[in-house]
Amino acid sequence: MAEPRKVAIIGGSRIPFARSFTNYMGVSNQDLMTAALKGLVDKYNLQGKELGDVALGTLIKPPQEWNFARECSLGSGLSPATPAFDVVQACGTGLEAAIVIANKIALGQIDVGIAGGVDSNSDLPITFPKKFAQRLLKLSRSRSFGQTLSTALSGFSFSELKPQAPGVEEPRTGKSMGQHCELMAQEWNISREDQDELAYTSHQRAAKAYERGFYDDMVVPFGGLEKDNNLRPDTTLEKMAKLKPAFERSEKGTLTAANSTALTDGASAVLMASEEYAKANNLPVLAYMTFMQTAAVDFVGGDGLLMAPAWAVPKLLDQAGISLQDFDLYEIHEAFAAQVLCTLKAWESDEFCKTRLGRDKALGSIDREKLNVNGGSVALGHPFAATGGRIVAGLAKALNERGGGRGLISICTGGGMGVTAILEK
Repeated sequence: MAEPRKVAIIGGSRIPFARSFTNYMGVSNQDLMTAALKGLVDKYNLQGKELGDVALGTLIKPPQEWNFARECSLGSGLSPATPAFDVVQACGTGLEAAIVIANKIALGQIDVGIAGGVDSNSDLPITFPKKFAQRLLKLSRSRSFGQTLSTALSGFSFSELKPQAPGVEEPRTGKSMGQHCELMAQEWNISREDQDELAYTSHQRAAKAYERGFYDDMVVPFGGLEKDNNLRPDTTLEKMAKLKPAFERSEKGTLTAANSTALTDGASAVLMASEEYAKANNLPVLAYMTFMQTAAVDFVGGDGLLMAPAWAVPKLLDQAGISLQDFDLYEIHEAFAAQVLCTLKAWESDEFCKTRLGRDKALGSIDREKLNVNGGSVALGHPFAATGGRIVAGLAKALNERGGGRGLISICTGGGMGVTAILEK
């Protein structure tokens, strides 16, 4: 087989991330995603262009959006000859979509493609209990008034009409992601003060990035917003300290609304290509995606639900033949400030790295000044499937701005998984 081709990150586009139930209330995932795609199409003059593939994902999708990625692609301005498909891997969906496109480019299957994702809590597909759904199906097959009446009334209970929103709990544990992360914080002895400090830093860095224009060419106005409305540049550690714990009401609780990501709506997309295609079409190369790894943990059996990156990143380092300290920038998804701190503490632990990872010693610590330098998910928001695209585009631009270097991406997900990648310039 021929040597894999280099995979270039050309750039990204996203709509502003909005707190759920605010600006994007009632706007469909398809409309949000199409807006982000149009931003990318306009940015790189892709109107009418036939691309190799488009990989898009969303966690919360109504049944009628069964061909979601294709419909968004058709509405974006790309050529109708551009194929598209859906990808889902919980909160790692956006990055996994980029990995799939990268692999297709590396293997020569395609020359250029788009990866992206979207999620919204403001236009949820509300359903009814299964018993009522089955009743409706039987009604659709009724052949007489009597049969219809019998089917409609036989054994009917008004409890069948109770609406059901998409689940927010892990099916195998019954606990929410926040409750799981609270357990992680207790296991790793992560203090409320350290979590608030990381969250505060996230807001400050995101605000400064906006002030200096870092996001100007990556965020397209939509729904009355020009930038993420979750950002709180005026927050203080004193304000954060006054909030009550959100998931554990006892004195053990440390996770709050301030040091956790808010429910967010938004969409992002990234243009990727072979190096040859980029040169032939005069497209900028911000960075290259060079290594990618995923991992999963037994969160039912005792591993922390959001700790899988602690396993995935060492696999990535071994694949690349480098150490944890060999990065100029780190992008660790801030699902919760506690998750980031637990992961960092695990890498610093000799015991964890020896007994759980089978390594000779700890991976060590990182320079916090290189972590999420343009803000993280706590400040910018986390529309589940859109976070990966935001991080890939932002890290690629940051590496290009500094004239080169190497960046690490680490994203935890529901279901006890982690998706990671390395970008280089």
